[in-house]
Amino acid sequence: MLNEISIKQGEERFQVRRLEISDKSKGFIELLQQLSICDFVSDEEFRARFQELKSHGDDHVICVIEDEQSGKIIATGSVFVEKKFLRNCGKVGHIEDVVVDSSARGLKLGQKIVSSLTDHARSVGCYKVILDCSIENKGFYEKCGFQHKSIQMARYFD
Repeated sequence: MLNEISIKQGEERFQVRRLEISDKSKGFIELLQQLSICDFVSDEEFRARFQELKSHGDDHVICVIEDEQSGKIIATGSVFVEKKFLRNCGKVGHIEDVVVDSSARGLKLGQKIVSSLTDHARSVGCYKVILDCSIENKGFYEKCGFQHKSIQMARYFD
């Protein structure tokens, strides 16, 4: 299970926690827009997707950090568990969508998100956790304990 982690940075206190339905109104979608294409999401669409993902329990976890002073979501990331036949029906954690608000970068919040996601994957029995990242972010993920392993390929559909 994803544990809550408290971090003290000067006067501010941040906690890594699971996404809540109320986080849409705290800037969650706007934060994702700093990462990639994320158009308008209605309250109804958000609620439906939130419930769908919640139904997967510990197999799909989105975590966030809320700035308690501003009430805004300033960091997020997710991990989903792939169940395999390899490695004696093993499990692999896939980390996705890690982003820290541009105003909060440099506070090591991204590392706290990645660490929490990695710990969650380990706690549910994953034998490894993997992620894709841009060349520009390679150094950050190396600081988080990841190493370059292979080449990512993608095919996008319109």
